[in-house]
Amino acid sequence: MTDFIDLNFRGSDRVIATAVLMGPDGVTLVDPGPTSCLPALEAGLRQRGLTLRDVRSLLITHIHLDHAGAVGTIVERVPSIQVHVYERGAPHMVDPTKLLASATRLYGDQMETLWGAFLPVPAANVHVLQGGERIATAGTTFSVAYTPGHAKHHVSFLDEATGTAYVGDTGGIRVSGDYLLAPTPPPDIDLAAWRESLAVIDAWNPVSLFLTHFGVVTAAKAHTARFRETLAAQAAAVRQSLAAGNTDEERARVFVAQMRREVRTAMPEHEALATELAAPFDQLWQGLARYWSKQT
Repeated sequence: MTDFIDLNFRGSDRVIATAVLMGPDGVTLVDPGPTSCLPALEAGLRQRGLTLRDVRSLLITHIHLDHAGAVGTIVERVPSIQVHVYERGAPHMVDPTKLLASATRLYGDQMETLWGAFLPVPAANVHVLQGGERIATAGTTFSVAYTPGHAKHHVSFLDEATGTAYVGDTGGIRVSGDYLLAPTPPPDIDLAAWRESLAVIDAWNPVSLFLTHFGVVTAAKAHTARFRETLAAQAAAVRQSLAAGNTDEERARVFVAQMRREVRTAMPEHEALATELAAPFDQLWQGLARYWSKQT
């Protein structure tokens, strides 16, 4: 069974999960989350009789702050930890200046509150991935695949021993029950690439998927099939919204209101709030609106 820690982001459960794999050579974490959640990560490790000093490696699906923000802080505390990240994301781990400038355009003065510090990672600790590698760590071997669509710097990892695929945001968001959401923030959304990435994951024939938002999904191929439909429907809704209203602000407001009604029909209020924490609805609109604007 896949072990993971709920990072209790913004005081809410089921928003961000970090996978924990333990082997004779130590602990590997997949997507350690933001620095603002580091106390929850450390508490989860303590519950397992572990500390950050037991961690040997970090597998990073992509460098967005909710997945990788704590990496530099963790490596600063434990300089022996090795970081595996895709080649397009690796330079931004070493020098996060451009990444943080881009994120600040989205989050403004909420950056520190939401994410905490994003410290640079020494280049010597960074192992650059291109896709196609096999990584031996935590007593198992991971296959690596390049899986863009959500982000140009996204990879997924298949645990060859268990058949669990750690797919970051490529497999979507499932906070409550069977309700699915496509995480489509700017600037890298590419629907064609995303569909190809889902086909790559299917070709692995995984037994289960691990979603950073949130947790383990069994019946992996049924999930990816349903998520394809979710992604297409969400993209169509945003495209339709572009023909309504006079300004982008009005169009986004209509889309956000529609999403909020939909999730509250599907789940209780506290889970609806957790879903929007995992994927702010205005950003879902922004990423897809940007994608559609580039298709014309």
